[in-house]
Amino acid sequence: MQIGPFWSILPGMTKLDELKRHLKPGQAYRRADLARWSTSVDRHLKELVESGTLKKLSGGLYVYPKETAFGLAPAADKDVVSAFLRDDTFLLASPNAYNSLGVGTTQLYDKTVVYNHKRHGEFQLGNRTFAFRVKPRFPKSLTKEFLLVDLVNNVDQLAEAKDEVLKRVAERAAASDQRRLRRAVREYGSERAKKFFERALRADELHAA
Repeated sequence: MQIGPFWSILPGMTKLDELKRHLKPGQAYRRADLARWSTSVDRHLKELVESGTLKKLSGGLYVYPKETAFGLAPAADKDVVSAFLRDDTFLLASPNAYNSLGVGTTQLYDKTVVYNHKRHGEFQLGNRTFAFRVKPRFPKSLTKEFLLVDLVNNVDQLAEAKDEVLKRVAERAAASDQRRLRRAVREYGSERAKKFFERALRADELHAA
C-alpha cells in the first residue's frame, strides 16, 4: 500500500497546518495562491493573520515574514511586486538612482517606481508606497544610459533646479557610450527626451569637429 507524504499523516495535523507547510519565509502570496492549498482559505487567512504568521499588505496580498537575528524581516520589494502583479516582467526604479550619475541631484525620495505592462497608479503595499507606471518597454536592469534618459523623462518631478540638472545631463551624455545612449534614447525616451538628446549629441559632434 502506497503511503502519502509523512507530514500528511501525522496525528493531530490540521488543514491549517498543511497550508502553513507550503509557506516560505520572506515570500509574498496572493489569496489565489493560498486557495490552492485550502478549502477554507478566508478562514485560514484570518487565523494566520491573527496569529502573526502572515502579515496583510493589501487586499488579497499577504507576506510570510522571515525571522532573522534582528526580528522579522519583510519580503523583498521584488517578491511583493511580483505577487501583486502576478508577473515577473517589471523594473524597480527610484529617483534616488539619479544621484549616482553626478548631474547635481542630491535629494532623497521615499518612492519606488515600478515600470511594468499591467498596472498604473499609486498602491500602498504594507508600509510601502509603490508608483506603478505602465511602459511599453524598459530594460531588465538599471543602466547608466537608461537612468540618463529616465531622468530627462521625469525632470519636472525633481526638486533640483531643472536647467542646471539638464546642463549636466548634456555633459554626461557627451562623455557616454554614444551607441548605447542612442539606443536607450530610441527605446525609452519620451518625445521631449529624444529632442533633448538629439540636440546634446549634435552639439557634441559639432564641438568635436
